[in-house]
Amino acid sequence: MSGKASKHRQGRLNEEIKKSISSLLVNGIKDPRLSGRIITVSGVEVTRDASYATCYVTPLVLADEDRDAVCKEVLAAFNSAKGVFRTQIGRDIKMRKVPELIFKIDSSMEYGRHIDEILDTLEYNNEE
Repeated sequence: MSGKASKHRQGRLNEEIKKSISSLLVNGIKDPRLSGRIITVSGVEVTRDASYATCYVTPLVLADEDRDAVCKEVLAAFNSAKGVFRTQIGRDIKMRKVPELIFKIDSSMEYGRHIDEILDTLEYNNEE
């Protein structure tokens, strides 16, 4: 398979797995740590040999909640439900072998907010 076709297939696989996980989060996960919280699946990266899929998730953290505690709880819930997610992916996507799932918290939004705050504190001197 050519490099371009393989990248296209891998990109499509990333999106299909993302869609499958998101759908299960909305419609059928029984774990209250996941079903009782708004969680975004921000991205999925499948390895070239399709043996692993890193899934980036972002839980909505309320102002009165401890972000680290929420993230730890959500990751624990995802890890304990890996089998359920893999089964659903296997049903949704026709594959010989469903990749092993690795869940990580996506902190890119938080990092972007932090950078915005830094930029807001800088004083610009446009007079020359």
